[in-house]
Amino acid sequence: MSNRRVVITGTGIITALGTGTEKNWQAMLAGKSGIGPITRFDTGKIGTRFAGEVKDFQPEEFIDKREVRRMDLFSQYALAAAEMAVKESGLPIGPDVPHGYIPEKVGVIVGSGIGGISSLEEQHRKGMEKGFDRLSPFFIIQMIINMAPGLISIRHGCKGPNWSPVSACATSAHAIGEAWKSIRLGECDAVIAGGAEAAITPLGMGGFSVMKALSSRNDDPAGASRPFDKDRDGFVMGEGAGIVVLEELEHAKKRGANILAELVGYGANSDAHHVTAPAPEGEGAARCMRLALDSAGMNPEEVGYINAHGTSTPFNDANETKAIKTIFGEHAKKVAVSSTKSMTGHMLGAAGGAEAVACVQSLLRGVVPPTINYTTPDPECDLDYVPNQAREIRLEAAMSNSFGFGGTNVVLLFRRFK
Repeated sequence: MSNRRVVITGTGIITALGTGTEKNWQAMLAGKSGIGPITRFDTGKIGTRFAGEVKDFQPEEFIDKREVRRMDLFSQYALAAAEMAVKESGLPIGPDVPHGYIPEKVGVIVGSGIGGISSLEEQHRKGMEKGFDRLSPFFIIQMIINMAPGLISIRHGCKGPNWSPVSACATSAHAIGEAWKSIRLGECDAVIAGGAEAAITPLGMGGFSVMKALSSRNDDPAGASRPFDKDRDGFVMGEGAGIVVLEELEHAKKRGANILAELVGYGANSDAHHVTAPAPEGEGAARCMRLALDSAGMNPEEVGYINAHGTSTPFNDANETKAIKTIFGEHAKKVAVSSTKSMTGHMLGAAGGAEAVACVQSLLRGVVPPTINYTTPDPECDLDYVPNQAREIRLEAAMSNSFGFGGTNVVLLFRRFK
């Protein structure tokens, strides 16, 4: 593999905590919860009646009003987060732009775990009531997942690879890792990468609820997402997007880009164990962390912070803890581990992108966000989870873990740029 270095120059994030990196970051540092009762539909027949809905998003701030009606919400989130990331980056594309990237060498890799489920529900209902010849002509392009990177590439004139990974809750971490690989290999010089999700719908909530995957703490939504806490009882659905702009270092320096962090490692593998349960002892997750460290040529002791997958489910949190201890050994007790899902909920295919943004901000600002709602220690989860309050730490490197149904694992490794 080429030794081209890859840096992050822009971030865009939309979560239940708000729209934009600064708004999210300040809310995370304050330990705010974005979780509350669902307002979009009647949850009377669904076991879980709360989620991390995005409340402040105004699509018309990013997308023409006529176009908004033609897009599923997940694509709106993706397009808006990409717009924010490109704006922060100042990414120049085109031969007529100073230091502009060749459009054919700028890619877009943005995925989703579920895609346009609200459009699917709406159009199915319409078809059943009025006939399937009355469907919207935009239905298919609302539903399909690769419409998100397609719309982003059209908006910004990116003529390089344009595709969507789909790997459940590891989706956007895969997107960022594959973008890193494509720049390292010289296939691309810059890539817009991440993921988006909008699955807080009757079908989305109902499906996860009957699996018994969701918390049922209906009397305390804000306290329901409690990763690593002894009383955790399932994850909380979130939504939104997390997008980053990655660039080849020398070109980024030449154009005077403001470099936020460097992406130095990427691991991807499979548990090959079970469709939903993690491998015993976190064996697959441990191997994946080792792959990321090896690809970066780093020792575990160099990592000061892990943004954990930390879903607030009994199995994940205990197994992830074991995996960290397997790889980090004695250093496991010293590394800060937190789950921002305690505040945003679990954004499924968008989670890895949002959490990559959190890692970049931690490196940039020397502070790590907390795991909120951590009140009762679990003997099986005995690491430093940065309970309830943010902590100032001068970091050299941060790791982000993302694991998904189907046994898919991704680990990203970021380093403070210097």
